[in-house]
Amino acid sequence: MSQNKTAPTSASVEDFLQSVEPERKAVEAQELDRLFRNATGYQPQMWGPSIVGYGRYHYRYASGREGDYLATGFSPRKARHSIYIMPGYQDYGGILARLGKHKLGKSCLYVNRLADIDLDVLGELIRAGLKDLDAIWPVQPQ
Repeated sequence: MSQNKTAPTSASVEDFLQSVEPERKAVEAQELDRLFRNATGYQPQMWGPSIVGYGRYHYRYASGREGDYLATGFSPRKARHSIYIMPGYQDYGGILARLGKHKLGKSCLYVNRLADIDLDVLGELIRAGLKDLDAIWPVQPQ
């Protein structure tokens, strides 16, 4: 059975966040970390080399494939922040309409600058995503 490419690591979240470049992205990454900690109540853990995850869940599909994955999190990419809101198949149109400037992927948001979005609405979206995920696959702390 294949393993997920993105897996939890023992790398330091603080060291990673301090290494983010450019400096503006590092400051925003610290702000996202505070927001995710407050919205989830979870301590962060690195998933792969560049994703900061909060909580985890175990899934098992009808095909027999199973594994663990981060419940929510973000990655401060150079071009834009990738914000992982799980599950990706729920309709969050009402919340997203109030979020501000973003692009939407299957299960993530892309945000160029935090000043472009309403962080209170992002917190609401994180909590809604966790609640919906937990109804399908129970979410656990790291």
